[in-house]
Amino acid sequence: MVGGEPAGGVFGGELGGLGAENLQRLQESLGQIRHLHDRMRRLLEAVLAISSELELNAALRTIVEVSADLVDARYGALGVLNEEGEFADLFTCGVTQEVYDAIGRMPTTHGLLGELVACPRPMRVDDVRAHPHFRGFPAGHPLMRTLMGAPLVVRGTVYGNMYFADKRSGGPFTDDDERIIAALASAASVAIENARLYRRIRRSTEDFQRSLLPDLPDLGVLHACARYRPSSSLPEIGGDWYDAIVLPDGVPCLMVGDVMGHDLKSATVMSRISNMLRVLAYEHCEPPSHILRRLDEVLHGLHGGPMATVLLARLERPAGSGWRLRWSSAGHPPALLIPADGPVRYLSADSGHPLGVLPDLPRPDHDDPIPAGSTLIMYTDGLVEDPARSIDDGLDSLARRAAEHRHLPLEKLCERLLAHRGDHFTDDVALLALRLAPGDRPMLSPSPPWASA
Repeated sequence: MVGGEPAGGVFGGELGGLGAENLQRLQESLGQIRHLHDRMRRLLEAVLAISSELELNAALRTIVEVSADLVDARYGALGVLNEEGEFADLFTCGVTQEVYDAIGRMPTTHGLLGELVACPRPMRVDDVRAHPHFRGFPAGHPLMRTLMGAPLVVRGTVYGNMYFADKRSGGPFTDDDERIIAALASAASVAIENARLYRRIRRSTEDFQRSLLPDLPDLGVLHACARYRPSSSLPEIGGDWYDAIVLPDGVPCLMVGDVMGHDLKSATVMSRISNMLRVLAYEHCEPPSHILRRLDEVLHGLHGGPMATVLLARLERPAGSGWRLRWSSAGHPPALLIPADGPVRYLSADSGHPLGVLPDLPRPDHDDPIPAGSTLIMYTDGLVEDPARSIDDGLDSLARRAAEHRHLPLEKLCERLLAHRGDHFTDDVALLALRLAPGDRPMLSPSPPWASA
């Protein structure tokens, strides 16, 4: 008993009344709260997943799939406009590849979807066919009743739109659905804008870098091909270069180098070093080691001795003998010799010390026979270095690929040697490939005066 009432009589009655009238409503409210919490959690997870995705197409696919799931849509699509304002890419979910192929064309910027471009604001349509801008479905397109869309806009620029059709529950799209799609459309817009900005910066960086590199001259018996690939890390600008000239004595002179650092200063120093080396090699008929020593002394005197690696070589044919490569290295990766047949090998004698260390230290010269029909690959370390493996593994991999593709035309061989890195380069790469004509061709010049010394 409590105050003359049975225990639980007063409160029990109140609670019983509460249960009878409001318990179901309370349970529904709690369910809605749980559902809303779950949607917000999934929305946050989706935004985090999108922001961590480096590849744009993968990010956009994630956006459309997650968005459709969050709003319970049977169909979803995200269209990206090109610079001419037409749809160039389309990412879909809920449609099989067979249906996608049967439709066979991109959406247009007319009709109902065009409204999201012409009037960039969210849209909800409960009856697609009744909308005044509806122009019909293309052949093979699934029939749809309800539609919700949002434009992809950043600072007034429309990059495309995303739209979803037919909730699986059969009901209309809601205000909450629209807010979720608007949030993910904003994430998609930023992803597209960032990707386009990245491409513009990368293109400008590569154009600037290429403007510092020379055109290759006619090297007579040598067929030459050069390639340059910038680092994938922006706004880094590298100091890698290649060069080839014909000296006054008619000998081809070959150069590849790499200035340490990845910034505008490195690119500027690279331009100075490559031009100095070209002048010194042209003006002084000396062994490559002497030219490198002169270059090191000049750099110390004028620029404080910037650090760089260089490989300098002359292709000669002394009277009565075959072709020979006279070369000297300032700490540079070894050239790769690929004969027409037989094992490939690195010209890996003493690589010397880099420029900018001690200019007075002696530098060795080396002399290697180059069989007719052979290919010589000179490169910078970005071709063989990778944080995920040792330099030896990189060198072995390059040698295997070169041996496998040695019979390809020189330009295609260069592309194959670069292709294994995909589009992601952790460092710049400069590549100079040279192929000696097969057979017995006339020599370009007499032996240099020091050759008989």
